[in-house]
Amino acid sequence: MSIDPQVQQWLSESASLPPINQLPVADARRNMLTSSRQLQPIHNVLDVRDLVAIGPEGSAIPLRHYAPTSGAAGVLVYFHGGGWVIGSRDTHDAYCRDLAARSSRHVISVEYRMAPEHEFPAAAEDCYQATAWVADNLDAVQGKPGELFVAGDSAGGNLAAVTCLLARERQGPKINGQILVYPITDCDFNTPSYLENSKKLHLTRDMMIWFWDQYLPDASERSHWMASPLQATDLSDLPAAFVLTAEYDPLRDEGEAYARRLSDAGVATRFRRYDGMIHGFVRRMEWTKAREALEDCAVAIQDIADGNLL
Repeated sequence: MSIDPQVQQWLSESASLPPINQLPVADARRNMLTSSRQLQPIHNVLDVRDLVAIGPEGSAIPLRHYAPTSGAAGVLVYFHGGGWVIGSRDTHDAYCRDLAARSSRHVISVEYRMAPEHEFPAAAEDCYQATAWVADNLDAVQGKPGELFVAGDSAGGNLAAVTCLLARERQGPKINGQILVYPITDCDFNTPSYLENSKKLHLTRDMMIWFWDQYLPDASERSHWMASPLQATDLSDLPAAFVLTAEYDPLRDEGEAYARRLSDAGVATRFRRYDGMIHGFVRRMEWTKAREALEDCAVAIQDIADGNLL
């Protein structure tokens, strides 16, 4: 399928913007925040408030809680995208509002430490610790016991997948489901989707190489499963998963490979590729397929809760 006309119009309008990897980190973060403020939620939530999770060594991890308008509800811990370098609770505020409202779950957005100030595995540890804190403090977020999800987009999808692996390895919180939105799962820049979509489609191969260089400069360590979950030797006994990818995205193949490996390992897994879409599309609710993806995520969350994902 060709690129969706809504996407093509946006690509044309944003063609003059400088690539992220050619900017100072501070400017890249500022640009993402500025552009994200143009995104508006299409649903309402009951309440939004900021919280702080306390890690095992007393470290503070900022959170943002989005309460749905429904009554007792499960909890979804969300990790924003941005290549482990850019992004924040604020850049994904509109999306988290919509996700909380449409899924009827409490959404907890995590402000994890980012590279290059904090290299691997700081982000992964923060996300795991935040999830463990939420599981131990459900009263603080008015969450329904026994229903805990993790989710994230791009680097956030990577962190959600890694959080599930860490919870299994450390016998940590019981996570019921994982929602992985075009996740980073490997450090291979030569897959067909990388080579087909290497330039001019919002996220490029050069940008991804730059993100990895900030997060984990030592390339020899990138095959560790806490950085590249696709390279984990064992993906069994993990939470049920919904994995979504975009057709014109360098990360397409590794996300789909992860979905296949989860399924092969016996994990209940649902997968969908959104044809005509590019990386980052889910937050743009003015696009038809972004609204479809939001609906699909909400349905998958409920199906996981009901034990009916497959």
